[in-house]
Amino acid sequence: MTDQQDPTLIAGMRIRRRRQALHLRLSDVASQAGITEGHLSQIERGKSNASVATLQRICAVLRLEVGSIFAPSESDQSSTVLRHADAQGIHYGEGASKIRLNPRGFDHLELLLGSFDPGGSTGPEMYTHGDSEEILLVVEGEVDVFIEDEKHHLAALDSVHYRSSQPHRVVESTGIQPARVVWGMSPPTY
Repeated sequence: MTDQQDPTLIAGMRIRRRRQALHLRLSDVASQAGITEGHLSQIERGKSNASVATLQRICAVLRLEVGSIFAPSESDQSSTVLRHADAQGIHYGEGASKIRLNPRGFDHLELLLGSFDPGGSTGPEMYTHGDSEEILLVVEGEVDVFIEDEKHHLAALDSVHYRSSQPHRVVESTGIQPARVVWGMSPPTY
């Protein structure tokens, strides 16, 4: 088995890439995960196996699912093209759905396409996720974007930027036509 196929090495490399993408030091992650900095370093270099419990704690700090560090990522596949027709969106909020526009293997950027039915929204409450830089660009239609105590009305090709740690919410504002938006986040939070 080559190093490229070694699951321990692959998992370690994915943990390191994610830690670096979040601008966290070894000591930050190790202390929050309840392990030594040396042990985390060995895990990242594929020199040491970690218990399931340890991996769960590390992944919780890095906001990853444990399975994602072992599963073949979309970026490991030979194709660089993602087909919209093949995408599986998720429904959320009220009359809204999201589709990922980039492979899950990206450590520094995440793009999502959001679709809102007339009057649809991300939900009745504001929400947060991580602490990334986030941009929302309206592709078509009109939306109101609430960020903390501010309301921003946006039309096609308007955008707004904020931190994903700021409470926010999106609502299709006309009540009669759908809207589509693109979210860009760095580093990924979903």
